[in-house]
Amino acid sequence: METIIIGLIGIIGIAVGIAAGFILKNVTSADKVKEAQEKAERIIKDTEREVENKRKEAEIEAKDKIYQARMDIEKESQGKRLELMNSEKRLSQKENHLERKGEQLERRDNELHRRDKETIVREKLAAEKITQYEQSIRTAREQLERISGMSAEEAKKHLMQAMEDEAKFEAAKEIKRIEDEAKSTAEKKAKEIITLAIQRYANEQVAEATVSVVNLPNEEMKGRIIGREGRNIRALESATGVDFIVDDTPEAVIISGFDPVRREVARQILEKLIADGRIHPGRIEDLAEKVKKDVEKNMREEAEKALFDLGIHNVHPEIVKLLGRLKYRTSYGQNNLMHAREVAFICGIMASELGLDVPLCKRAALLHDIGKALTHEHEGPHTTLGMEVAKKYGEHPVVINAIGSHHGDIEPNCVESVLVAAADALSGARPGARRETFESYIKRLENLEKVASTFKGVEKAYAISAGREIRVIVKQEDVSDAEASQIAREMAKKIHDELTYPGQIKVIVIRESRYVELAK
Repeated sequence: METIIIGLIGIIGIAVGIAAGFILKNVTSADKVKEAQEKAERIIKDTEREVENKRKEAEIEAKDKIYQARMDIEKESQGKRLELMNSEKRLSQKENHLERKGEQLERRDNELHRRDKETIVREKLAAEKITQYEQSIRTAREQLERISGMSAEEAKKHLMQAMEDEAKFEAAKEIKRIEDEAKSTAEKKAKEIITLAIQRYANEQVAEATVSVVNLPNEEMKGRIIGREGRNIRALESATGVDFIVDDTPEAVIISGFDPVRREVARQILEKLIADGRIHPGRIEDLAEKVKKDVEKNMREEAEKALFDLGIHNVHPEIVKLLGRLKYRTSYGQNNLMHAREVAFICGIMASELGLDVPLCKRAALLHDIGKALTHEHEGPHTTLGMEVAKKYGEHPVVINAIGSHHGDIEPNCVESVLVAAADALSGARPGARRETFESYIKRLENLEKVASTFKGVEKAYAISAGREIRVIVKQEDVSDAEASQIAREMAKKIHDELTYPGQIKVIVIRESRYVELAK
């Protein structure tokens, strides 16, 4: 900076000298010389002042630059200090984390040592117990030999002799059974002939109640319904709990099942699949949920229609829902909802003739079998279940008494209850109203499903093939493969001990693992 100032002063001095020389050269008189000198002096002074100002400005500029440089250095050093502090903090955290890890490992090591010691102690105790058990067996054997007066070999011979005698006795019983069976051959043959005649006579009526037929657009559709290796038809049967019979019947599939609700759901699913054309297990499961909701909606609408036709109002929505379920329930082959409507009309006519409360009598008559909508899910007679539901949803005491007394389970306490019982008997007694055989058949299948559902881990149970097969689906997370096999054996034994049925029943327990992910 000083070099620059000296250079400026030199340049200015040269300029002044040149100016002074030029002035002196051109001034001819002394006054002009003097004036020129004075002017030169003024120029020199002005120049000196300007130089001094320039020097001061240069010094100020230099000081500013030095200050700015010092500030930059301080900022940089401060940033480095912060970075060092953050690094020290991270290192401190890592050290603390490592210390905690070390403490955890030390605790685990101590725990493992403790468990090792406990294991050694338990092994010693187990060995001592085994030794004691073996000693107890030897002592017991010696005592038995001493008490019985026989050695082990003698006892074995005695046991073999007893088993031989028992076997001879069983053989004699079997011979007697064969002889009795031979004597009753004629009677048995006669019963078979009568049974066959009854089956042929009742075939049309039973098929009408337990079978639905779905027409196909062409024969190729049967193969699509079955699917590759039968996966589609298995998915249909698993989702609905009924049998899909694909046989030689041209352009038709037969749906067989004792539960009319399941059969109706299966029929609608199959018709929608045929119309849509997309038949695969995923589509079947989606349709099953949708169709079940549609069937429930249809049942509720049928119940509301019955209430409207009878002029009955202010019925609780849950009772309306239960009443709709009677649309697909039968009693001795008679549709429960139609039976309830018929009883209500008959009861209303009789109440009108006697001058009683007609709407109340119709209400009691319509709801008298409401408990039958719950018998598939709850234990107990339908009269008791119906009374509980009516009490729960605030029905009139006359209605409650009529429900409980129409089969004589409790005493009727009003004329309306007697009228309901009489109308029920009239509806059920008319010619062709009921079939005793079909009702017992339904009860047998319901009992079969109830027995299967009593086992732990059972999610669903379906009686199929006219009760000759029970298909049980267990929860995969609650039941192992070995337990599923044991459930099948125990279920077969329980069915054999508790139920009465013709022929034999196949028990199939299904434990399925299914994992689904979506690729997006």
